[in-house]
Amino acid sequence: MQTTAAPRGIGAVLRRDPAAPWRHLDWPLVGAAAAIAGLGVLMVFSATRTAMADAGLDPATYLKRQLAFVAVGTVVMALVVAVDYHSYRDFAPIGYLGAVAMLVLVLSPLGTEVRGAQSWFAIGSFQIQPAEFAKLALIAMLATCAGSGGGALDRRRFLVCLGIGGVPIALVLLQPDLGSTLVLMAIIVGMLVIAGARPRHLAALGVVALLGVIALFQLDLVDDYQRERLTNFARTGDTAATASGFQSEQAETAIGAGGLFGAGLFEGTQTKLGFVPEQQTDFIFTVVGEELGFAGSATLVLLYGVIVWRVWRTAQLSRDLYGTLVCAGVLAMLVFQVFENMGMSMGLMPITGLPLPLMSYGGSSMLTSCAALGLVLNVHMRRFS
Repeated sequence: MQTTAAPRGIGAVLRRDPAAPWRHLDWPLVGAAAAIAGLGVLMVFSATRTAMADAGLDPATYLKRQLAFVAVGTVVMALVVAVDYHSYRDFAPIGYLGAVAMLVLVLSPLGTEVRGAQSWFAIGSFQIQPAEFAKLALIAMLATCAGSGGGALDRRRFLVCLGIGGVPIALVLLQPDLGSTLVLMAIIVGMLVIAGARPRHLAALGVVALLGVIALFQLDLVDDYQRERLTNFARTGDTAATASGFQSEQAETAIGAGGLFGAGLFEGTQTKLGFVPEQQTDFIFTVVGEELGFAGSATLVLLYGVIVWRVWRTAQLSRDLYGTLVCAGVLAMLVFQVFENMGMSMGLMPITGLPLPLMSYGGSSMLTSCAALGLVLNVHMRRFS
């Protein structure tokens, strides 16, 4: 007697499909990102608990908020991963125009000035920074434009890409936010190089950028405090008389006090006494240096190294130029921010106010970093489908 085979369920089909996206989740990237975010929660708590307690407030206020940011960021990453990354190419122009609109609105009375820059929307006790989301919109739009023709990037598409990047850069400069401007520039250069821009075009871009920087200083378009931030790191002698010099000096003192293995979690003197300004945001690396020492700092650098390696590897494995360019943009964004943030904490780079990805306190930065890594995971997962 002939028997009829039972129909296969959806689960059986998925298990037997070697090209199923879920089979190719990049676990080393996920693990490194989770470890950095978890360490960041601890460091934010350490940097804020004493000051909050002294003010008669809940010492765990920033801890709870950062945990919420991480949780929302995880959901955002999962949502980004769930949709085939090619779909984002179709909506890239809408996202780009939306980001530009937010950058325009933040310069209006709807925006809020914080530390000399009108870069935020205030919603209750939370703040949203449009420049963070503009980074993602720029990556998606540039990948769509630069990856549309195939082959080397010709002059027409090169100029179109510069125009696409120039609009958000100009708007962010008006805030003014030099740190985010530099990140946007790094994204543009990194993606144009990978897209195959000709050396003479890149050389011309470098000359224009240099002339633009000179014009900013000569025409007094840069505020005095920003000028100090950009030049103090190169000075010798006593710089503590300036605000940025004081920040840099205190940051270096905190990191130097950590020694090889650090003072111990929650035991950093500089951190507990609040000597380092903006320690939970821009200078979060100083908490790692003081409390976990060189060993903890090196471990953090190693974790970022894993992320850089996996993003670069995904860019190489991508099945199309669009995916490669998306990964290149994310890589340029992360590498520049990590290098600049750690460098300014150690007095090796100018103070620009850039957060340390996945570590610094703040919802906008956390969501942007998680969404960016979600795009990379998306490319990695669908390289066979």
